[in-house]
Amino acid sequence: MNGGDAATSQGSGPPPPLEWRFSQVFGERTAGEEVQEVDIISAIEFNKSGDHLATGDRGGRVVLFERTDAKDHGGSRRDLERADYAVKHPEFRYKTEFQSHEPEFDYLKSLEIEEKINKIRWCQPANGALFLLSTNDKTIKFWKVQEKKIKKVCDMNVDPSKAVGNGCLTSSSSPSQSVANGLYADGTHNYLSNDFSFPPGGFPSLHLPVVVTSQEASIVARCRRVYTHAHDYHINSISNSSDGETFISADDLRVNLWNLGISNQSFNIVDVKPANMEDLTEVITSAEFHPIHCNVLAYSSSKGSIRLIDLRQSALCDTHSKLFEEPEAPGSRSFFTEIIASISDIKFSKDGRYILSRDYMTLKLWDINMDSGPVATYQVHEHLRPKLCDLYENDSIFDKFECCLSGDGSRVATGSYSNLFRVFGVAPGITEATTLEASKNPMRRQVQTPSRPSRSLSSITRVVRRGSESPGSDGNGNSFDFTTKLLHLAWHPTENSVACAAANSLYMYYA
Repeated sequence: MNGGDAATSQGSGPPPPLEWRFSQVFGERTAGEEVQEVDIISAIEFNKSGDHLATGDRGGRVVLFERTDAKDHGGSRRDLERADYAVKHPEFRYKTEFQSHEPEFDYLKSLEIEEKINKIRWCQPANGALFLLSTNDKTIKFWKVQEKKIKKVCDMNVDPSKAVGNGCLTSSSSPSQSVANGLYADGTHNYLSNDFSFPPGGFPSLHLPVVVTSQEASIVARCRRVYTHAHDYHINSISNSSDGETFISADDLRVNLWNLGISNQSFNIVDVKPANMEDLTEVITSAEFHPIHCNVLAYSSSKGSIRLIDLRQSALCDTHSKLFEEPEAPGSRSFFTEIIASISDIKFSKDGRYILSRDYMTLKLWDINMDSGPVATYQVHEHLRPKLCDLYENDSIFDKFECCLSGDGSRVATGSYSNLFRVFGVAPGITEATTLEASKNPMRRQVQTPSRPSRSLSSITRVVRRGSESPGSDGNGNSFDFTTKLLHLAWHPTENSVACAAANSLYMYYA
């Protein structure tokens, strides 16, 4: 790992290693509880301020959480070893949820379309309302979430002593009075006649309910727009532009540009589909807008390359302005080389200077001003390399892990198996590499274990030895559960706080 070669735009000295602590968990399973497929979390995203967090699941639901603690609060924790060590402990609570997507069936192609949420992206808030984009394989939706005051009927102002029957009142108690022409004998109006003209002074007995707005509020989610029929293949990415008006969506072969206000048309800006599909050698795996420049975006491929494109150069971006790829080491090619080189996720740093990419085995940090190779490479689970054949046989080698950067760009994080995630420091001279487990006891203790002969994948997945993995270990004697994997995680935009998904549970940590 050459993480010490990384350059960041942050201060001159390396930051101290972070001490991570468990913060919260939502949707934790009880012992022996079976997780339903539809409840497994498939997307996580903080909004720009970090005050709201959204998750999507395989059942097509979007769940929103909001921050409840004061932003300026940073008191000492009881369980801290040093009394002078004060941290901000972010706390979130459940806000609302809504059904974003439903299962569909494309009759023209005889294709089932899953309701699973692939990506969520927050848009700019307005007038106290929250806006976000969510997508499944084919359809993108634009949602508005806002609080609305509940209106209640609090007073019917009816005098029960005068009410007769269904509420119609008469001025006479004598049934023998004449009702000819709608008048009683004493000249008063008969309100029950067929004469619908209003009497002078109106109806004294007509009472209406009084509706008032209570202090209670209900959170309403409304789908404002649906963007559809623009992708022949599964959508793997959506990303907002910094202009607040446009966004991109990417599938295996195309990247489309949308205007948030126009749902019936999009502009195809990248098309890698060959004239003959037999000539297809790579597909698009992820796409991301530059955080500052709305004319710049990047997309990654299954061959491990990242292309930077500039919308000012050409309307159809057939050519890239920069290409980032790592030269293949001579003699290292194998059957799995291209599979594990495929990039599953890319993220820009907050200042747009760096691109973080995740392939199956590593995290790589790229400087957009240097396309000769990555400035840093971080090994996530190198000890799994001898097991690539087993991982291929059970399709684990095709798992798509996400990655994220801290707001100050000093650290990066990604997930692994056994619900582990790893945090690496990227400042010059720092070798921080922390391994945590998504549980209420996130720090794994270092345990000395004797070397054991390697075991088959089937025996590894049967037994999960908690506490056997230590940060920086080589995997000797470690047992990993490949059925539990931490694919999705997000870093708070301004604080050292990470949200990650383990099956149907959302775990949150702070440092």
